[in-house]
Amino acid sequence: MRVADDWKDFKVLRTGDGEKLEMWAGIKLLRPDPQVIWHKKSDMKKDADAFYERKEGGGLWHFKKELPQQWEICWKDLKFIVKPMGFKHTGIFPEQAVNWNMMTKLIKSAKREISVLNLFAYTGGASLACSRAGASVTHIDASKGMVERAKENAKLNGISNIRFIVDDCQKFIEREIRRGNTYDAIIMDPPSYGRGPSGEMWKLEDNLADFVSLCKKVLSDNPLFVLINSYTTGLQPTVLANILKSVFGAENVEADEIGLPTDEGLILPCGASGVKVWKN
Repeated sequence: MRVADDWKDFKVLRTGDGEKLEMWAGIKLLRPDPQVIWHKKSDMKKDADAFYERKEGGGLWHFKKELPQQWEICWKDLKFIVKPMGFKHTGIFPEQAVNWNMMTKLIKSAKREISVLNLFAYTGGASLACSRAGASVTHIDASKGMVERAKENAKLNGISNIRFIVDDCQKFIEREIRRGNTYDAIIMDPPSYGRGPSGEMWKLEDNLADFVSLCKKVLSDNPLFVLINSYTTGLQPTVLANILKSVFGAENVEADEIGLPTDEGLILPCGASGVKVWKN
């Protein structure tokens, strides 16, 4: 497992009984986490400034004191907007810092301009990290709201060279193939389930391998890396490794769980990532 242990103003305080208590730049949020099937040792709700309650068909934030609508959190020299949103989200996945570190090192070590395609790019953590490392980045997400938040994050950091596009990722790839456009690196964080603009059903277990094969057609002749991240429960890192090996070849493919340390001395599992790297 790779653990994101280099945060200064974020940490997981305590966990148990399907919940995690986190500190976000001094503000304590209690959120559900299906991986946390062990028992808690203390009442976390009494220490939280806000907590998210699951309900049938959705959920609801409860605020125990007045909080700002949104605030900032820092990782190294990058800033991100934190905002309690629907479905327990805050606008950032801190465990992804392990991938930001890895991609930053790869881009800087390439000693050439790298073009990055970030698919299912959410609020732009990977886009910002790659841009800051010197890459040109194309950021794609089907949610207009998430792309707007990514733009806000970029503005917060004084980054103005990311190309933001609201689009269905598969439709975008198909058009890029026809246009003959290619990229040196591809990042993807596809959902477990989803619907396309015309009602197409996406199910990761059924569609991921075909989608990765499609993305191969927009990879440049001198590629740097392809990274797949997944939060699909039960999907082992080896599955991601096998897909990458079957599409791009077995050399220099790695896959691991990613996680976060907790103040209790535990490691909170947070999905899996697989990467294929080409030697430059």
